[in-house]
Amino acid sequence: MKGKKKNLYYWAFIIPSLLAIFFVIVLPLILGIGTSLTNSDGYNAVFVGLSNYKNLLSDKQFLYSLRFTILFAVVAVVLINVIGLGLALLVTQKMGKVSVFFRTIFFMPNLIGGIILGFIWQFIFVRAFAGIANATGLSFFNAWLADTTTGFWGLVIVFLWQMSGYIMIIYISFLANIPSELIEAGQIDGANKWQAFWKIKFSMLAPAFTVSLFLTLANAFKIYDMNLALTNGAPYGSTEMIAMNIYNTAFFQYRQGYAQSKAIVFFLIVAVISLTQVFLTRRKEVDL
Repeated sequence: MKGKKKNLYYWAFIIPSLLAIFFVIVLPLILGIGTSLTNSDGYNAVFVGLSNYKNLLSDKQFLYSLRFTILFAVVAVVLINVIGLGLALLVTQKMGKVSVFFRTIFFMPNLIGGIILGFIWQFIFVRAFAGIANATGLSFFNAWLADTTTGFWGLVIVFLWQMSGYIMIIYISFLANIPSELIEAGQIDGANKWQAFWKIKFSMLAPAFTVSLFLTLANAFKIYDMNLALTNGAPYGSTEMIAMNIYNTAFFQYRQGYAQSKAIVFFLIVAVISLTQVFLTRRKEVDL
């Protein structure tokens, strides 16, 4: 009887979760794959097979947005993790209550929504930078969001500002779990601060890298709200990220079947990249 009760409690807890996963993730994915095989406009749909996927190979804007997003993700992931780790090392120094204050300040941008964040920084890039340009005569600060290159870096800067504090918290949690005896042993053996960090702390942060890289990759690829508020893809779609391209195809061009095929391809690309990253970093954890 006790065994039956345990099984009953087990399924009572797990069935709601399984149902949620099915209706929120699995079922929409199945329906999405089906929609991608049609020319659906949201009202009518005719089966067209794999023609949507074939058309993607010649869709220049889709391929450009995909390359732009991948480049953005690579740059952002590297910089966020470098900055996040640097901030974590900074605030874990023995500074008393000042350390807690800085942790709060660095983490606060993550609490602001992407749309609001985008509009705040749009004001900075457009109005504040224009004021600096007029005051100093430096053309570098002119029309930052009207140029593809500076628009790209504008997106990177805002994403860094939002995510670095969040990644900092992850690194802090792992740094706090490194045994102080190891650091002390290294110092006794003559290791300086840099050697202690590189040989001891950095090696033991491999699990943190796995988590942080996965989170930053996932967030970098799915950006839409910040892209919308900051540049809206301008100029001429040159800063349009893949999520915005898919959204515009579905709800502005009313080609939901074609948009769904883009989403499926994008999902597969992100899944392959993320799983590869987790596999490689997990292997590094085992080697340590």
